[in-house]
Amino acid sequence: MSALGEFRTLRRSRVREEAPDNKAAAIFLAPWILGLLGITLGPMIASLYLAFTDYNLLQDPKWTGLDNIQRMLHDDRLGHALQVTFTYVIVSVPLQLAFALAIALLLDRGIRGLSLYRSILYLPSLLGASVAIAILWRLIFGNEGLATKFMGLFGYDGPGWIADPDTSIYTLIILHVWTFGAPMVIFLAGLRQLPRELYEAAATDGASRFRQLRSITLPLLSPIIFFNLVLGIIGSFQSFTQAFVVSNGTGGPSDSTLFFSLYLYQEGFTSFRMGYASALAWVLLLIIGAFTALNFWASKYWVFYND
Repeated sequence: MSALGEFRTLRRSRVREEAPDNKAAAIFLAPWILGLLGITLGPMIASLYLAFTDYNLLQDPKWTGLDNIQRMLHDDRLGHALQVTFTYVIVSVPLQLAFALAIALLLDRGIRGLSLYRSILYLPSLLGASVAIAILWRLIFGNEGLATKFMGLFGYDGPGWIADPDTSIYTLIILHVWTFGAPMVIFLAGLRQLPRELYEAAATDGASRFRQLRSITLPLLSPIIFFNLVLGIIGSFQSFTQAFVVSNGTGGPSDSTLFFSLYLYQEGFTSFRMGYASALAWVLLLIIGAFTALNFWASKYWVFYND
């Protein structure tokens, strides 16, 4: 064998030796890839097709083109559902983040039993989206609930908050604010990473606690605020269980708790208009994507990073 042939043989053997063995990685990734294709990507493609069809779950889908889009433009209940959902998101998310940050600031002051308090305050985040808590909420704010009786002490003689179209949405907002545990834990972790020498220097210069909060804490914590804000908005647009249980699946009274996701459910699984429901699902995706993109665009004006 020539010297050139020996060199090529030696080179190929070295390449085989240095090439990484990806079989193990492929085996471990296989369940995730199968789940992505079969549970996420596949249904998404199917729903995109159904969005342009008339499908009632009992007969084969019938292609209708843009009929579902045209129907949305004349759907009064859809417009009302969007109004209710936007009100819920715009009011509940900032209130929840403000409350979570306030509790995190209190816990960051080094109180005893921090782990216990943190666990107790985190518990509502685990239970808030459950059916049991939604039923409990309906009892508390019902006609004979504790909240109604408490308001009766101040002369309130109206129906329960849930039965009143003017106040029913605020019971769900209160429930959302009550589940502040997850953003609180993230805020607390961020506060623990802030450099203490900045606060010492500010205190030496005579800065008050409010000035330290405004000039040091909030700017340094802005990336975490942004993170919680994005997750909070996405989660709020997808809220379903609370409104479904509190209103018995109707979105009442007078559609005052008709979230977009609840209306989507009614169209798909109550009225059996699955094609229209699929179109609504894609509209919800576009709305969430638009809000997320808007947040990322606006973040350059108020989010500050160390670099």
